[in-house]
Amino acid sequence: MQNKFYIIFALLFLQQTLFANNILTDYRLNGIVNIEKHMDRELSKTDYWNEYLQDKDTTFGYIESYSNILACNKNKSTLAMYKKNKNKKYKLHKKYSAFTGKNKGEKHREGDLKTPIGIYKITKKLSKIDSFYGPLAFVTSYPNTYDKYEDREGHGIWIHGLPTDQQRDEFTKGCIAINNDDLEDLDENIDINKTLLIISSQDIKTNISKKKLSILLANLYGWRYAWKYSDIESYLQFYSTKFKRFDGKNYNSFTHYKTRIFRKKEKKKIVFDNINILPYPGASELYKISFKEYYKSNSFQFTGNKVLIVELKNRQIKILTEK
Repeated sequence: MQNKFYIIFALLFLQQTLFANNILTDYRLNGIVNIEKHMDRELSKTDYWNEYLQDKDTTFGYIESYSNILACNKNKSTLAMYKKNKNKKYKLHKKYSAFTGKNKGEKHREGDLKTPIGIYKITKKLSKIDSFYGPLAFVTSYPNTYDKYEDREGHGIWIHGLPTDQQRDEFTKGCIAINNDDLEDLDENIDINKTLLIISSQDIKTNISKKKLSILLANLYGWRYAWKYSDIESYLQFYSTKFKRFDGKNYNSFTHYKTRIFRKKEKKKIVFDNINILPYPGASELYKISFKEYYKSNSFQFTGNKVLIVELKNRQIKILTEK
């Protein structure tokens, strides 16, 4: 059944290309494998993604996994909640007044009284907490993959409420605090598994260029193509020499490791799903790419979440870190 689908899709696709005759001959002589390889190559070109993104909402980037975006502007002391409507467009639900860390700037260490800048998931909801933090709290994923790459320290960054029976200062030790009625409204309107938090020192960048996102998506699938077909030279071109993996493996040791793996020339199945690409706040041409990865070869199998932090230089991504 799957092979029939590939054949039908391939033939429809090929009718629209200048190379249809050559590729049909290739299919006649070599079967579906070469057609699949051709389609994998097409996914690494911007033409496909330019057309695909035409009717997509790219307010915050290319987002498949999240129905809510929380945008915190530290300098304006606001937390805005955006919800995806029935037309799959992000619309502002409400903007809350917020307290953030006493000190300005990027968080670097435990106890520096700074709210971090970055992109975070909501990992947990806490309902049994000290009354100082209001009726409930949401735990964020700080430190994230990029924070760890930058050797940033600390933990316990929450979105929480205000004291129910005591006074407090108009700042936090690094968390985001909103009044309790707003916290209850937030709780009623988000699914923590489908909510992303963006924290910046300024207004969150919106209306992301579809052209730029097409380049990023094409690069992502170019990286996948080189990986899937064991082209080590092309694969390593997607990595920055400043690369450091989540486990500390640097560019040189990573290069030796991958070269050894690619020599096996194993047949691989690599599928990406739930792709999200967002510009990273506080940085120029830095992006967070996350997705669910399905990987299978003769020697290894993996299904799970993947994160890449990439720089975009001259229309090519350079991966700084991955997990």
